Amino acid sequence: MWTATQYRNVVRGSAWYDLIVTAAFVTPWSFALVHGLLNSLDFPGELPPFQSMHVLMANLLGSVVCVWAVLRIRDPQPLYGRYDAVGRFLFAAWQGYALLHGASSILVVFLIFELAWGVVQALPICGEGACSRSAAQQS
Repeated sequence: MWTATQYRNVVRGSAWYDLIVTAAFVTPWSFALVHGLLNSLDFPGELPPFQSMHVLMANLLGSVVCVWAVLRIRDPQPLYGRYDAVGRFLFAAWQGYALLHGASSILVVFLIFELAWGVVQALPICGEGACSRSAAQQS
C-alpha cells in the first residue's frame, strides 16, 4: 500500500524507466544502433533484420511511449499510474506471446520490468478507501 506521495514517486520512476529504455526507438538512426547492439549480444532466439515498416512501428512505439513518459514525469497523477499499469500488463502479455513464438530471450528482461512496474502501480493507495478501512479495523 502506498501513500499518495509514494505513489506519485512510483509513477514518476516508471516514467523515467520508460524514457530511458525507449528513447533510442524514436528515430530510425538510433533504432539501428540499438538493433545492432542487441544483435551483437548473441542471445538465444531470433532478432530478425528489420525492414522499413518494422522500423516505422518501432519508431511509432518509441515516440508514443516517450511522450507518455514525459507526461507522467511532469504530472504523475494516480490515474496515469493506473492506466500505465494496465498498459504494462498488456505489453507483458504480448511479450510473453512473442517469447512463446521464438522471440529473442533478451525480451525476458523487459517482461520482468513490465510486470514489476505494473504490479507496483496496481497496489492500493491510501486515501482510495484502503487506509481508512485499515484504520477503522484497528480501532
